[in-house]
Amino acid sequence: MLKVYHKYILKNYLTSFIQVTLIFLSLVCVLNIFEEINFFKDEEVSFLFPLILTFLNSPSILYDIFPFIFLISVQMFFIKIIDRDELTAFKKFGLSNFKILSIIFISVLFLSLIISFFFYNFSAQLKFSYLDVKNKFTKDDKYLAVITDNGLWIKDETEKNINLINALKIENNFLRNVSITSYDKDFNFKSHIQAEEIDVSKFLWRIEKANISEKNKVSYKDENISILTNFNYEIINNLYSDLKSLTITELYDLKDDYNSLGYSTVEISAHLQKIFSFPILAILLALLGGIFMFRLKKDSNKYFTITFGILISVIVYYINYFFYTIGVNERMPLTPSIWLPQLIMFIILTFSLVTVNEK
Repeated sequence: MLKVYHKYILKNYLTSFIQVTLIFLSLVCVLNIFEEINFFKDEEVSFLFPLILTFLNSPSILYDIFPFIFLISVQMFFIKIIDRDELTAFKKFGLSNFKILSIIFISVLFLSLIISFFFYNFSAQLKFSYLDVKNKFTKDDKYLAVITDNGLWIKDETEKNINLINALKIENNFLRNVSITSYDKDFNFKSHIQAEEIDVSKFLWRIEKANISEKNKVSYKDENISILTNFNYEIINNLYSDLKSLTITELYDLKDDYNSLGYSTVEISAHLQKIFSFPILAILLALLGGIFMFRLKKDSNKYFTITFGILISVIVYYINYFFYTIGVNERMPLTPSIWLPQLIMFIILTFSLVTVNEK
């Protein structure tokens, strides 16, 4: 059963959280809509189109900002109660600083779990729709590559041909179990090539043994043929799709598809761990904001306090981004690269929490 002070603290913190979220959402929408207007400046589209795309894209951007929203909303909460001298009143009724932080801790934990596992999936679905709509207006759709349950699919357009390529696996500069269907520019069938393996180390693909079928000709085998493409092993092995447009379930499905094809799953694993670490990061930043605010005096400069919170947010972001990058680039093990910055923050905050009631 929640006590009166529990309800009071929760209500005021949630109010601050909603206010800060709305402020950041407004900033995200304003910045994003200018970007969309610039993108469609040469297209004949309705003036509502940039607004719709902004609506679809903003939740994904907001998700990345949420950990810092937690920090700043905690600061806003404490500024309000310090201004009203309620912190002194809480202490007179036996409510310690640690107790106040524990109530906020539970609130942040609950909110961050909802954001991490529900809001993220919602934002990913909107992001997918955003990309799906926007990709229709891209200027160059000659070179496409996707991964499905049936392996790797590539659409590659050269000067004379449009090649549709399917491979079951990629391994050591080779595509395995490959079929290549070639069409002319009007999509009239020209030829079909079937091969056990193709050397794709360079843009000029080499096929040692190929079964070839051509229009109005008998199928035959050929040795040592070459095909000029716009893809090599490095490009294929670094195919990138916006992981933010995939729900958690879809990320696991994509990871299975990558494993079956022999692709590196490091980036997908890093993205998943980043999602799972989201609640921890949110809690640590919220506690950081609370601990700092207990050191704040009533007549302290509030603008400086908020600025300091934003500065801390930026520093934490770049530290996490740095470790994330070296983890994805496999310069250090992936799991430590995601969790080490948070472990360091936890250790620092633990020492501060020991003395928090003395403030």
